[in-house]
Amino acid sequence: MKNLKIVSLYLLALLAFGFSSCKSEDPEKENDGEVITDVTLIFQELNESNALIGDILSFKASDPQGIEVGKTPTLQSISLTKGKKYQMTIEVSNSIEGEDITQEILEEAEKHQFFFLGQVFDSSFFTIQYADGDGIGLGLKNIVTVSSSTGTNNSSMRVVLRHDLDKKVSGTNPNFSNFVQAGGETDLDITFPVILN
Repeated sequence: MKNLKIVSLYLLALLAFGFSSCKSEDPEKENDGEVITDVTLIFQELNESNALIGDILSFKASDPQGIEVGKTPTLQSISLTKGKKYQMTIEVSNSIEGEDITQEILEEAEKHQFFFLGQVFDSSFFTIQYADGDGIGLGLKNIVTVSSSTGTNNSSMRVVLRHDLDKKVSGTNPNFSNFVQAGGETDLDITFPVILN
Protein backbone atom coordinates (compact mmCIF):
# COMPACT_ATOMS: atom_id res chain seq x y z
CA MET A 1 0.00 0.00 0.00
CA LYS A 2 2.87 2.33 0.88
CA ASN A 3 4.50 1.58 -2.48
CA LEU A 4 1.21 2.28 -4.27
CA LYS A 5 1.01 5.74 -2.66
CA ILE A 6 4.60 6.51 -3.69
CA VAL A 7 3.94 5.37 -7.26
CA SER A 8 0.72 7.45 -7.34
CA LEU A 9 2.56 10.55 -6.10
CA TYR A 10 5.33 9.92 -8.63
CA LEU A 11 2.79 9.62 -11.50
CA LEU A 12 1.00 12.78 -10.32
CA ALA A 13 4.28 14.72 -10.28
CA LEU A 14 5.18 13.37 -13.71
CA LEU A 15 1.80 14.40 -15.14
CA ALA A 16 2.09 17.89 -13.61
CA PHE A 17 5.55 18.27 -15.14
CA GLY A 18 4.26 17.04 -18.49
CA PHE A 19 1.41 19.57 -18.55
CA SER A 20 3.67 22.47 -17.60
CA SER A 21 6.23 21.57 -20.28
CA CYS A 22 3.47 21.46 -22.94
CA LYS A 23 2.57 25.05 -22.15
CA SER A 24 2.80 27.10 -25.36
CA GLU A 25 5.53 29.69 -25.71
CA ASP A 26 4.61 33.35 -25.45
CA PRO A 27 3.42 34.61 -28.83
CA GLU A 28 5.54 37.18 -30.65
CA LYS A 29 4.53 40.76 -30.05
CA GLU A 30 2.60 42.19 -32.95
CA ASN A 31 3.37 45.57 -34.40
CA ASP A 32 0.29 47.72 -33.84
CA GLY A 33 1.50 50.27 -36.39
CA GLU A 34 0.26 50.41 -39.95
CA VAL A 35 1.97 47.99 -42.36
CA ILE A 36 3.54 50.01 -45.18
CA THR A 37 4.69 48.06 -48.25
CA ASP A 38 5.21 50.93 -50.71
CA VAL A 39 6.39 54.53 -50.42
CA THR A 40 6.61 56.67 -53.55
CA LEU A 41 8.25 60.09 -53.65
CA ILE A 42 6.91 62.08 -56.60
CA PHE A 43 8.84 65.12 -57.83
CA GLN A 44 7.82 67.71 -60.40
CA GLU A 45 9.81 70.82 -61.24
CA LEU A 46 8.51 74.25 -60.25
CA ASN A 47 9.20 77.44 -62.20
CA GLU A 48 9.91 80.87 -60.66
CA SER A 49 6.17 81.38 -60.07
CA ASN A 50 5.93 77.98 -58.34
CA ALA A 51 3.86 76.55 -61.21
CA LEU A 52 4.41 72.87 -62.04
CA ILE A 53 6.40 72.26 -65.22
CA GLY A 54 8.19 69.36 -66.87
CA ASP A 55 8.00 65.62 -66.38
CA ILE A 56 6.86 63.82 -63.24
CA LEU A 57 9.66 61.86 -61.58
CA SER A 58 8.79 59.09 -59.13
CA PHE A 59 11.06 57.05 -56.88
CA LYS A 60 9.81 54.07 -54.92
CA ALA A 61 10.73 51.99 -51.88
CA SER A 62 8.88 48.69 -51.53
CA ASP A 63 8.86 45.42 -49.64
CA PRO A 64 6.02 42.89 -50.07
CA GLN A 65 6.22 41.97 -46.35
CA GLY A 66 6.23 45.59 -45.19
CA ILE A 67 9.12 48.04 -45.24
CA GLU A 68 9.55 48.00 -41.44
CA VAL A 69 8.99 44.21 -41.27
CA GLY A 70 10.85 42.81 -44.28
CA LYS A 71 14.58 42.37 -44.54
CA THR A 72 15.67 44.40 -47.54
CA PRO A 73 13.28 46.79 -49.25
CA THR A 74 13.84 47.58 -52.91
CA LEU A 75 14.92 51.22 -53.24
CA GLN A 76 15.09 53.42 -56.31
CA SER A 77 17.68 56.19 -56.25
CA ILE A 78 16.28 59.73 -56.26
CA SER A 79 17.80 61.53 -59.26
CA LEU A 80 17.39 65.33 -59.40
CA THR A 81 19.02 68.27 -61.17
CA LYS A 82 21.15 70.80 -59.31
CA GLY A 83 19.78 74.32 -59.18
CA LYS A 84 16.16 73.21 -59.64
CA LYS A 85 13.12 73.55 -57.38
CA TYR A 86 10.59 70.72 -57.10
CA GLN A 87 7.27 69.90 -55.54
CA MET A 88 7.62 66.58 -53.73
CA THR A 89 4.54 64.60 -52.75
CA ILE A 90 4.45 61.27 -50.95
CA GLU A 91 2.18 58.30 -51.56
CA VAL A 92 2.03 55.50 -48.98
CA SER A 93 0.23 52.18 -49.41
CA ASN A 94 -0.22 48.67 -48.06
CA SER A 95 -0.41 46.29 -51.02
CA ILE A 96 -1.12 43.33 -48.71
CA GLU A 97 -4.48 44.80 -47.73
CA GLY A 98 -4.95 46.95 -50.85
CA GLU A 99 -5.01 50.11 -48.70
CA ASP A 100 -4.11 53.67 -49.65
CA ILE A 101 -2.53 54.82 -46.39
CA THR A 102 -1.89 58.32 -47.78
CA GLN A 103 -5.52 59.28 -47.22
CA GLU A 104 -5.46 57.92 -43.66
CA ILE A 105 -2.36 59.98 -42.87
CA LEU A 106 -4.03 63.08 -44.30
CA GLU A 107 -7.23 62.49 -42.32
CA GLU A 108 -5.15 62.14 -39.14
CA ALA A 109 -2.76 64.99 -39.96
CA GLU A 110 -2.72 66.25 -36.37
CA LYS A 111 -1.27 62.88 -35.28
CA HIS A 112 1.33 62.39 -38.05
CA GLN A 113 4.44 64.14 -39.33
CA PHE A 114 7.16 63.34 -41.85
CA PHE A 115 10.77 64.28 -41.15
CA PHE A 116 13.51 64.47 -43.79
CA LEU A 117 17.10 63.96 -42.72
CA GLY A 118 20.41 62.79 -44.15
CA GLN A 119 23.45 63.89 -46.09
CA VAL A 120 21.61 66.09 -48.58
CA PHE A 121 20.51 68.33 -45.72
CA ASP A 122 23.72 68.09 -43.66
CA SER A 123 25.65 69.22 -46.73
CA SER A 124 23.07 71.90 -47.62
CA PHE A 125 22.41 70.36 -51.03
CA PHE A 126 18.67 70.40 -50.31
CA THR A 127 16.32 72.70 -48.52
CA ILE A 128 12.82 71.46 -47.83
CA GLN A 129 9.64 73.17 -46.69
CA TYR A 130 6.26 71.67 -45.85
CA ALA A 131 3.63 72.76 -48.38
CA ASP A 132 0.56 70.95 -47.03
CA GLY A 133 -2.69 72.90 -47.02
CA ASP A 134 -3.56 75.09 -44.02
CA GLY A 135 0.04 74.97 -42.76
CA ILE A 136 -0.52 71.65 -40.99
CA GLY A 137 3.17 70.67 -41.03
CA LEU A 138 2.57 67.11 -42.21
CA GLY A 139 4.97 66.49 -45.10
CA LEU A 140 2.78 64.75 -47.67
CA LYS A 141 3.41 67.78 -49.91
CA ASN A 142 6.71 69.68 -49.85
CA ILE A 143 8.88 72.16 -51.72
CA VAL A 144 12.44 70.91 -52.33
CA THR A 145 15.16 73.26 -53.57
CA VAL A 146 18.35 71.64 -54.87
CA SER A 147 21.51 73.70 -54.52
CA SER A 148 23.50 74.52 -57.65
CA SER A 149 26.67 73.65 -55.70
CA THR A 150 29.26 71.62 -57.58
CA GLY A 151 29.81 69.37 -54.54
CA THR A 152 29.36 65.61 -54.40
CA ASN A 153 26.83 63.99 -56.70
CA ASN A 154 25.90 61.07 -54.43
CA SER A 155 24.10 61.49 -51.16
CA SER A 156 21.11 60.17 -49.19
CA MET A 157 17.77 61.27 -47.77
CA ARG A 158 16.17 59.61 -44.75
CA VAL A 159 12.36 59.73 -44.64
CA VAL A 160 10.75 59.20 -41.22
CA LEU A 161 7.01 59.11 -40.50
CA ARG A 162 5.95 59.47 -36.85
CA HIS A 163 2.49 59.19 -35.31
CA ASP A 164 1.00 60.25 -31.96
CA LEU A 165 3.73 62.84 -31.47
CA ASP A 166 3.54 66.26 -29.84
CA LYS A 167 3.74 68.61 -32.82
CA LYS A 168 4.38 71.57 -30.55
CA VAL A 169 7.78 70.05 -29.78
CA SER A 170 8.66 69.32 -33.39
CA GLY A 171 7.07 72.53 -34.67
CA THR A 172 6.92 72.80 -38.43
CA ASN A 173 10.54 71.82 -38.96
CA PRO A 174 10.88 69.06 -41.57
CA ASN A 175 14.57 68.55 -40.62
CA PHE A 176 14.03 68.09 -36.86
CA SER A 177 16.75 65.50 -36.17
CA ASN A 178 15.65 64.98 -32.54
CA PHE A 179 12.12 63.98 -33.58
CA VAL A 180 12.09 61.27 -30.87
CA GLN A 181 11.87 64.07 -28.28
CA ALA A 182 8.38 64.84 -29.61
CA GLY A 183 7.23 61.38 -28.50
CA GLY A 184 5.05 59.05 -30.51
CA GLU A 185 6.12 56.05 -32.56
CA THR A 186 7.78 55.50 -35.90
CA ASP A 187 5.63 54.16 -38.75
CA LEU A 188 8.36 54.46 -41.36
CA ASP A 189 12.12 55.04 -41.36
CA ILE A 190 13.85 54.52 -44.69
CA THR A 191 16.84 56.05 -46.47
CA PHE A 192 16.79 56.71 -50.21
CA PRO A 193 20.03 57.08 -52.19
CA VAL A 194 20.19 60.49 -53.91
CA ILE A 195 22.00 61.37 -57.16
CA LEU A 196 22.36 65.04 -58.05
CA ASN A 197 23.00 65.72 -61.73
